Amino acid sequence: MKSMTLSLTINGALRHCEVASSTVLADVLRDTFGLQGCKVACDQGVCGACTVLVDGEPVAACATFAFVVDGRSIMTVEGLAQNGVLHAVQTSFLENSAFQCGFCTSGMILSIVALLRAHPEPDEETIRDWLGGNVCRCTGYGPIVEAVRRVIPAHALEHA
Repeated sequence: MKSMTLSLTINGALRHCEVASSTVLADVLRDTFGLQGCKVACDQGVCGACTVLVDGEPVAACATFAFVVDGRSIMTVEGLAQNGVLHAVQTSFLENSAFQCGFCTSGMILSIVALLRAHPEPDEETIRDWLGGNVCRCTGYGPIVEAVRRVIPAHALEHA
């Protein structure tokens, strides 16, 4: 199997790794760099648990070959908090009990961060549509949508 050297900016730090051409991004993040926030559940890019941001756009890391993201910027849930302070979406999830088992939470949070960048003041329909690629079998979506709604005013002010 052919291997290749990749250069990735992960959570703001330039990293290099040697991978087989068939390696997916989720395996690089979890196995090579120890970033366990990227969860693998369906392993087919359907459930959203492995969602990470590549150049700010949400992607299913379990269904993305690592070589596709060579030279690009990747953000995982581990990169959201800054100087020990949780991102506003993370805080809102905590304050609104928007998770139970937590398996899908990192993917949900990264999808919401991307949502708020694209739509700073989304309505409920937009929130639910955007989260269509993230499956939660524990909470239902009510607490998750509420967590997003409560973070919107602060987020909108930051981007006004």
